[in-house]
Amino acid sequence: MAPNPDVRASDADRDRVAESLRDHCGEGRITMDELHERLEAVYEAKTMGQLQEVTADLPEEDLYQLPVPATQAKSTESPVKAAARDLDVTGNRTMWAAWAAVSGINFTIWLIIAVSTGWVYPWWIWVAGPWGAMLLIRTLFGGRQSGC
Repeated sequence: MAPNPDVRASDADRDRVAESLRDHCGEGRITMDELHERLEAVYEAKTMGQLQEVTADLPEEDLYQLPVPATQAKSTESPVKAAARDLDVTGNRTMWAAWAAVSGINFTIWLIIAVSTGWVYPWWIWVAGPWGAMLLIRTLFGGRQSGC
């Protein structure tokens, strides 16, 4: 049964429609200008009918994902979010590779000095330690959030 268009919309309803509009923008159905115009209308909407008017010309589901074969699990993640997640994974790998290269160079320099002159304070720890700790925290607890 369709919701009554005269029923007052909640903040959660507005947020749900706004997220849907961002997904449609990410998929190329609407432009950034249209997104901004529609978001203004969404947050000014008082009733469910006004929210329905904002999205009346957009499909409720991604038409390219339908129908889903029985052997394939339906993905609820938009292509934009998937690309952002993949970019974040690649970014993490790049940052870890840079850390390993710089730390390896510093350790090698320290080792050459220690072997040729005797024991030397392990100063390379002050390069590798804090940087590595921050990368570990970022990797464990997440990086940036992205959107359209």
